[in-house]
Amino acid sequence: MWLETNRLIIRSIQRGDEIIFSGMSQDGSLSQVGFDANCSEWINDWIEEALKLTNNDNPRENYIPCTVILKETEEVIGSVGSTYYEDVDKVGICYFIGTPFRKKGYMTEAINAYVQFFFKQYSESEIIATILDANTPSWKVAEKSGFNLIEKKMYKDIDDEKEELYRFYVIRGQEDK
Repeated sequence: MWLETNRLIIRSIQRGDEIIFSGMSQDGSLSQVGFDANCSEWINDWIEEALKLTNNDNPRENYIPCTVILKETEEVIGSVGSTYYEDVDKVGICYFIGTPFRKKGYMTEAINAYVQFFFKQYSESEIIATILDANTPSWKVAEKSGFNLIEKKMYKDIDDEKEELYRFYVIRGQEDK
């Protein structure tokens, strides 16, 4: 997969991206998306799984991560992709961006491009976002990207230790609007 926006390239994940993602996680800011400060211990297994899932190209299998690159410098700045929520039988969006690249509109740009691609590529009528209520920057990005809040409720995601307040968002394909 290869998408270009005004400022970004969004491409399929590849070997080497895991090293950059591991580096981004060292400040602790990616722990909510599963990349903790110790991810260098397991990131090689993660990249192998991510490559396999990307090759299978089935958003209902698990997840399909893509890499976000800043065109101007060719730096990897984050990730956007899809993830499957088995408990609600929905495909969701997942994303993260490195700390130095936040508050510049890059992730909104990446999400908008990915959502357009997603609806053209897959037979899905909607894509959801589940975001911790306390993660204000992330849900603001979702809202700027056109996701609509459908509910706030206590929820325990698969990797969560305890139930917490989440915001549930949805965006629908053109034919479903």
